[in-house]
Amino acid sequence: MSSQAVRADRGLITPFNVIAGVIVIMGMVLTAWRFAGGLGAVTNLDNHYPWGLWIGLDLMAGVALAAGGFVTSAAVHVFGMKKYSSAVRPAILTGFLGYALVVIALHYDVGRPWRLPYPFIMSQGTTSLLFEVAACVALYLTVLFLEFSPAAMEWLGLKRARMIVVKLMLLLTIFGVVLSTLHQSSLGALFLIAPGKLHPLWYSSYLPVFFFVSAVVAGLSMVIFESSLTARYFADKMDEAHKQEKTTVAFGFAKAAAFTLVGYFFAKLIGIAVDNNWHYLASGYGAWFLVELLGFVALPAFLFAIGSREKKLGLVKFTAVWTVFGIILNRLNVSLIAFNYHLPASERYFPSWQEIGTSIFLITLGLIAFKFIVTRMPILYSHPDYPDEH
Repeated sequence: MSSQAVRADRGLITPFNVIAGVIVIMGMVLTAWRFAGGLGAVTNLDNHYPWGLWIGLDLMAGVALAAGGFVTSAAVHVFGMKKYSSAVRPAILTGFLGYALVVIALHYDVGRPWRLPYPFIMSQGTTSLLFEVAACVALYLTVLFLEFSPAAMEWLGLKRARMIVVKLMLLLTIFGVVLSTLHQSSLGALFLIAPGKLHPLWYSSYLPVFFFVSAVVAGLSMVIFESSLTARYFADKMDEAHKQEKTTVAFGFAKAAAFTLVGYFFAKLIGIAVDNNWHYLASGYGAWFLVELLGFVALPAFLFAIGSREKKLGLVKFTAVWTVFGIILNRLNVSLIAFNYHLPASERYFPSWQEIGTSIFLITLGLIAFKFIVTRMPILYSHPDYPDEH
């Protein structure tokens, strides 16, 4: 075998590719199993829990973690914070892939993918929150595709098409912020119709506000998390400008996250006070609520503040990961853990291994797509034909 063939094999057979390949094969089997046998064959869903892991994690948490796109784009294009411009394309890419995976995951839960457009062409239920969420997610996914498209057009050499999209970037950003505000909050509003099922400590008339504010925190944290991973694994794809600006992005976004988390913390306290639910804090669920509130809201707010003030990059990166985990925990608390809290333990929902495996499969697809795009398109560097435009 020639030396070139050996290098090619080493480039193809890597730990990531091998593990991802095994997960993809497993995921394809699970996909066939789900659509051939139905939900009952692969999930533990029932009449008490019609929404499971695929909604709580893949959709509720996935939409929140994909918020970095609209947060970063708004900071740069609307508020003029050009020092964060290097973070826009990676954040937009992460958001676009995140929303695309949310839509794919929704197909697994709903089934009959060909009927997904029906609410837009056959239903008149435009006052439904689910309709609003579906419409905004579909529109925002389109916006994210258009915001991402200049990178693909530079790669493909489509200069004229790229010029048209770039001129529309401010309008697309504003439209994206409006759509994100609507559907991020509406995901929380979905649970307002279930006051008897969601535990009072998590149920609040301010749920739409909580979901939106926490999504902003998730977006800021994901940008820091994603930038730290790209700097480690794709450093050879980054130009000097992106390398120099990554610490500026991390500290700037950490400071913003600290302020937002403080506001979120006091908003949660106001929610408890308005409904006079203080006595629930003495219960088992109350202890779990305090773990979320103190451990994943107050603590990261403090750590982000210290990290940004003292310029401790390692602390900021750790806190971003911790905060991302906290947002996921919050979405699972609302949609699964604190939902139907009155049921005995024997009747509580726990996801099947097939549900967990499918979620891992979808996340892996996102990682594969991210790696493919970042290694080929101008995401972490400026294209030579447009050195000063991003």
